[in-house]
Amino acid sequence: MKPLFLPALTVVALPALSLQLAHAEPGDFSLGLGAAISESPYAGVGTQVNPIPLINYEGERFYVKGITAGYHLINTGSFSLDAILALQMDGIDRDDFGRRELARNGINRDVLEDRDNGIDAGLVAKLRGTAGQLEAVARNDISGASDGYSVNLEYAYPFSWGNTRFKPNIGVSHMSGNLVDYYYGTLKEEEQRGIARYRPGSATVSYVGLGFSQPLGKQWEVSGNLRYSALPDELSDSPLVEHDTDSSTSMFIGISRKF
Repeated sequence: MKPLFLPALTVVALPALSLQLAHAEPGDFSLGLGAAISESPYAGVGTQVNPIPLINYEGERFYVKGITAGYHLINTGSFSLDAILALQMDGIDRDDFGRRELARNGINRDVLEDRDNGIDAGLVAKLRGTAGQLEAVARNDISGASDGYSVNLEYAYPFSWGNTRFKPNIGVSHMSGNLVDYYYGTLKEEEQRGIARYRPGSATVSYVGLGFSQPLGKQWEVSGNLRYSALPDELSDSPLVEHDTDSSTSMFIGISRKF
């Protein structure tokens, strides 16, 4: 699963990006490196650190932001509607689980299957005004990993303090039964090997977060975000999740250079 990350990013972003760079203006394009750090809810996994290449490009219609590539179908400034392709990064290898922690939940790690990352296609609608920004995102897995979908609604209030830009936000994400069952339930192959069936169906996760970006001179920028998510019973009761875990915290930090 993990070795597919960079090839998948290439599939999502680079072909369309190569068509746009010849027309890019200075400052439209930046490259960098970031790290996604998360306290995984999965049993025995603990803190995960994953490097992420940062490719950011903003054209008149096409854009790339990290692991998402998009195209403005409508963009009036105050309202935009985009078509997107994005990586789904919830996958996990069975060997990353803790054997003893899974055993406490009644699961033998050796009979688990990997949960793969996926590629999502979807739509993003944003409404911007003096009261803040409202964003709705609908995504569906097109890679065959989970065949699930999610719908996310988020309110944010971006503001600046000196040269630093902040983006506090609050949101809710609804995940379909296929998506939740794949990443938090048991699979048919595992049940055939003796694991008790757990298919929680759809679930809704609420979260709060804070994003920031800080210019370093004219060409460099540091950016990041922090998010706290409350896990509903459908997720926290999963035999794949650490006992008594009802929340998840994640953060991202990265540095990039404009060209």
